[in-house]
Amino acid sequence: MTMIADPSVKYRPFPQVDLPDRQWPGQTITRAPRWLSTDMRDGNQALIDPMNAEKKQRFFDLLVKVGLKEIEVGFPSAGATEFDFISGLVRNDKIPDDVFVQVLTQARQDLIEKTFESLRGAKQAIVHVYNAVSPAWRRIVFGMDRPEIKQIAVTAAKLLRDEAAKQPNTDWHFEYSPETFSTAELDFSLECCEAVMDILQPTPEKPLILNLPATVEAATPNIYADQIEWMCRNISRRDSVVISLHPHNDRGTGVAAAELGVMAGADRVEGCLFGNGERTGNCDLVTVALNLYTQGVHPGLDFSDIDEVVQTVEYCNQLPVHPRHPYAGELVFTAFSGSHQDAIKKGFAAQEARNDQIWDVPYLPIDPKDLGRDYEAVIRVNSQSGKGGVAWVLQQDKGLKLPKRMQADFSRVVQEVADSTSRELNAADIWDAFEEHYRLKPGQPIRLITYERSGSIGGADRSFIGRLEIEGEEHAVSGRGKGLISGILSALREESGIELEVVDYNEHAIGSGTDVQAAAYVECKTPDGRIFFGVGVDEDVATASVQAVISAANGLKARAA
Repeated sequence: MTMIADPSVKYRPFPQVDLPDRQWPGQTITRAPRWLSTDMRDGNQALIDPMNAEKKQRFFDLLVKVGLKEIEVGFPSAGATEFDFISGLVRNDKIPDDVFVQVLTQARQDLIEKTFESLRGAKQAIVHVYNAVSPAWRRIVFGMDRPEIKQIAVTAAKLLRDEAAKQPNTDWHFEYSPETFSTAELDFSLECCEAVMDILQPTPEKPLILNLPATVEAATPNIYADQIEWMCRNISRRDSVVISLHPHNDRGTGVAAAELGVMAGADRVEGCLFGNGERTGNCDLVTVALNLYTQGVHPGLDFSDIDEVVQTVEYCNQLPVHPRHPYAGELVFTAFSGSHQDAIKKGFAAQEARNDQIWDVPYLPIDPKDLGRDYEAVIRVNSQSGKGGVAWVLQQDKGLKLPKRMQADFSRVVQEVADSTSRELNAADIWDAFEEHYRLKPGQPIRLITYERSGSIGGADRSFIGRLEIEGEEHAVSGRGKGLISGILSALREESGIELEVVDYNEHAIGSGTDVQAAAYVECKTPDGRIFFGVGVDEDVATASVQAVISAANGLKARAA
């Protein structure tokens, strides 16, 4: 079977919500919502191999560490593994005083009773009950009409109330989900929610959580936002309910649906770290939270060590976090493209020169250091890279700040290596090519042994006196000029016939304090117009400049050979 020519004969467009005066498009999120992690329930039931008790505990500890205060820890009526883990959290006092654990149950008496039993002795907890309300489920799954479906919700609410009364020492909170809300009639979802509220009688001090899930994402996120705004406007006792969102990601817009839903008035977002969950997954809490962070709103969650979060989630879920996953992927702060690298490099330089802390670096919406990443991997080099990327790697790895024309010269060398190897080049590869091209490795035709500087002698400048090894033989040399560099050029010309003129010179410090070194760069020209670059690094800036000239001279001799 192939894709049909006219999909409209098989699939229907989702209807719009009649909300002509919608307000959410003009709203801005100025504070973080409440968060619920459902990694250990919704996420766990989507795994090929569900978590065992050790992984569940490790995941729970991670969620607490990053700052989750509401954690759906499981479905205790699903089996002994779930029940034992949840009751063990309570029994072993593993739940911090400021954390609410939440458990899920279907709207059935035996399952609700078992759910409350799993939490016996808890200081505080949220019990979450749900029943599907949309037409397809009513017609296909249950064979029930609207009054019968509403009665399921009413009966479940009464059971929540009565079971909670049997354990008065626990601070009970309740959540109700009209499951499949996003594909149900809004008036019927409202009717079910109102019926549950009539039983549980929430107050502003102890509100009922009304979860309005996109159980299956079937429309664009603006329609979900319309649905949320409609419910927020029409629900009675709005001050006594918490509107919670549970977007799935079937259309790939779960994050957008959550953000627009919060703009539409929701108070709470449910999801999983990195978006694990059935089918294409749940809303990605990390992405939503860090999206807020980049807008200047602290999410109340701490992802200062994003790599630890990734490693723990990958271990517990046995699923990889994609290298291009927003904020957390291995490659999301990495540029290979030459134009991107150039912009990032300039952005970092401008950032250092700014007088304020506002982050403004091209291609990087967030400072990687805020998430515990360093800058070493921001720019990586392959055949797509440009001179800026190569220069950045050398600066980060060796502290070298190549002049622009030297960057262009060396980038051609790196490009040839990348093309010939057909792979990414790491810092060691680039440094090896640098040493080779600028003749910094042992065994070069000309090597500095020692030198000294001198003033005028007999009325003539005599600025360089030293010993060089030339083609394996040691030579005493001297050169006259206006300074040290012209002196070494004169000595090379007189001793080995090398004709070079320095047309550009740059130097800078590497490091600071007692470990500081100097780097010197020369751009030299031969009488016939050929250009050779040289580089020298030494604790003494004068010695570094001499080494740079010798580097260029060795390049000339290598070309001549």
